[in-house]
Amino acid sequence: MASEDKKSNTRHTVRIGVFIPTDCQVLDAAAVDIMGSISYEWSYVILIPNLLSPHFAVPYYEKGKKDTEYSADMSMVSSLLPKAFLDLAPSVQIRYIGTVAAGQPIQLTSNQGLVATNHYADAAVAPGELDIVVVPGPDPFKEFEKGSLEWLKSQAETPGVDVLSICSGILVCGAAGLLKGKTACGPRGMQDLIREKGYGEKELVGHKFRWIQDGNFWSSGGVTNGNDLVAAYCRASRHFPTPLVEVMCEMVDVGDRPQVYTKEMTTPDTFEGLIQAAGVSV
Repeated sequence: MASEDKKSNTRHTVRIGVFIPTDCQVLDAAAVDIMGSISYEWSYVILIPNLLSPHFAVPYYEKGKKDTEYSADMSMVSSLLPKAFLDLAPSVQIRYIGTVAAGQPIQLTSNQGLVATNHYADAAVAPGELDIVVVPGPDPFKEFEKGSLEWLKSQAETPGVDVLSICSGILVCGAAGLLKGKTACGPRGMQDLIREKGYGEKELVGHKFRWIQDGNFWSSGGVTNGNDLVAAYCRASRHFPTPLVEVMCEMVDVGDRPQVYTKEMTTPDTFEGLIQAAGVSV
């Protein structure tokens, strides 16, 4: 697809919501940066300044600035990155959505956190205002606010919206009813736990696949398999032009692992079994 709308001559915009109703793993949430790296904004803020000699003064991309205002800057880098190539890049808007008010912290692992840009009830992130909803994995034993689950279900039912579940994000999606009748992944060590929840999935294939797609619902295995999921999604998505996706996946070094695991899980596939295999009595 072209990222320029020929009729309106405006850049294609991809609206992404990272939905964190409780907390989440840092590595899960980080997968969204792959999509951020395929953006027009990233090209100007990160890519071009790093490719150019430090003697060149290239201004950062500024929101609202017309593309034509960068024509002089582009002449300096045309031999490295042709303007036609950068013109493929969509504008990517990312919002971090939680059950807390905008401006409040959302807890992540490793003593990190991020600031919510929106509460899920905000009009700016209502169904129809997002193109992609990414659900990174929370603590699998926490409860999720009912209203937030209804919001996620409404997003999934909105035409044109894709939901990407990473790691234990499958539990959020399952609680919202998104797994009913679907083929889904989830972490290899959580397959039994997911089944016990009774989400009504058609089949769980997380023991075999790093990621799987079923309609507008994409789900991954544990943690960094989310990177494989997002890379595969970008390659298949109408939002991201293939040439740009391939270059950026090469640059950030993702998307080269096979979808099917190349070796069997050598330890038991339950949390209790994993702990026992590590030599700890339970």
